[in-house]
Amino acid sequence: MKYFGLVWKNVWRKKVRTSLTILSVLVAFLLFALLSAIGYAFRAGADVADAERLVVIEKISLINPLPIAYKNRIAATEGVAGVTHASWFGGYYQDPRNQFGQFPTDPYEYFALYPELDIPPEQLEAFAKNRTGAVIGREIADRFGIKVGDRIPLISTIWPNADGGNNWEFDIEGIFSTSDPRGSSAYMLMNYDYFEENRLYGKGTVGWYVLRIEPGADAVAVANAIDMQFANSPSETDTSTEAAFAQSFAKQFGNIQLIVTLILGAVFFTLLLVAGNTMSQSVRERISELAVLKTLGFSDGSVLGIVLTESITIMLIGGLLGLGLGWLLVQVAASAIGAFLPGIYLPGSSAMTALAIMIGAGIAAGIFPALKAMRLTIVDALARA
Repeated sequence: MKYFGLVWKNVWRKKVRTSLTILSVLVAFLLFALLSAIGYAFRAGADVADAERLVVIEKISLINPLPIAYKNRIAATEGVAGVTHASWFGGYYQDPRNQFGQFPTDPYEYFALYPELDIPPEQLEAFAKNRTGAVIGREIADRFGIKVGDRIPLISTIWPNADGGNNWEFDIEGIFSTSDPRGSSAYMLMNYDYFEENRLYGKGTVGWYVLRIEPGADAVAVANAIDMQFANSPSETDTSTEAAFAQSFAKQFGNIQLIVTLILGAVFFTLLLVAGNTMSQSVRERISELAVLKTLGFSDGSVLGIVLTESITIMLIGGLLGLGLGWLLVQVAASAIGAFLPGIYLPGSSAMTALAIMIGAGIAAGIFPALKAMRLTIVDALARA
């Protein structure tokens, strides 16, 4: 645009006001990026049709356990290639603020079902042979400086041990990582047999089952077959994808998607008011300058375009900064909570939507001041100066 130099100077004529407006836009699109990533994680992969791994939980609530006896029946279901189980340990390391996922499971079965997890074979074997053994993700090891061979305590907030206390100790036999760029290693695995023998109550149960379906098998049919086996039993099941399983955690807090939508709606409504007020003040302060531009031969359309471009430029500066910062924070969040909420990332479609919103919001915030500037007559403008 041949007038962009003029536009740029007008944008920064009131540096403090423009900076504050850009900061408001930055915060709005930072929230957009974070909430979009979280919302995507809750929506993605809920369709069971294309799933390779399925999760079986208790039908009424995730917090209700399932009998360990279900394992063999699930494994014998047609279309199931492998099955394991896990439970929520609910512990913390040294301080209540140091919480991360810990799951009692079968070592060999778990790593067989998650081939994207990388662990040296000798470490996996040591983990499987040591009843008090455990393995941790690389992210946890780096965060707390834990090494193979360390013995660490965990305080469980759910499972007291056989002596009635909440202190459990584990030998770290290995450190695993993930080859999935959207996966997480921010959790710990422990031997189910040790957990089963030493917990005070809940014996003979697990939190959920994870299964891999055979190549070519119909995931929907497999899920239905499993749930039909346990229909009308004391512990009926609900089989779904891993993403849908992650969503069940969120349901404990309410309708996440509705909350995200309401927050974003309120943020962008406020943003329009702030940006619209900035542009209105800017046009009012430049009445005489606009009159001079028209005197020099600038058309009404050119004046309209200049004011709208100013508004869009402010939105793009703040929006792109906020979106970039949001992307960085999403990467951090993916590492921190990926074990509980897999698939959290900012998709390209959300970035394109954000860009469209920036341009649309810039037009919406600047259209009325721009129309006012366009309709000014030279005589009226000079009279107000």
